[in-house]
Amino acid sequence: MKTIKIFLLLFMFLFAGGITTEVSAQCAMCTLNADNSTQNGNTEGNGLNDGILYLLAAPYLAIAAVGFIWYKKYRRKNVVVHMKNSKINLN
Repeated sequence: MKTIKIFLLLFMFLFAGGITTEVSAQCAMCTLNADNSTQNGNTEGNGLNDGILYLLAAPYLAIAAVGFIWYKKYRRKNVVVHMKNSKINLN
């Protein structure tokens, strides 16, 4: 069962990595200004889209790292839960 989970995870990762599209993370005005500046010989606009995507991905990666650490630290293994056979009053 563990090998199936690993294989499925690897397949999903490769499948998601294989489907790539070119994304534009700029508004219309920023795109126009960056294109005009690169046509005029300015090289500062070349990395603008990559920088915006980097800034967009950073919070998601930080939250994923904190979630992974929290999951690893606080998960419990082999916990025996003793439940009473009587009714539970929820009022």
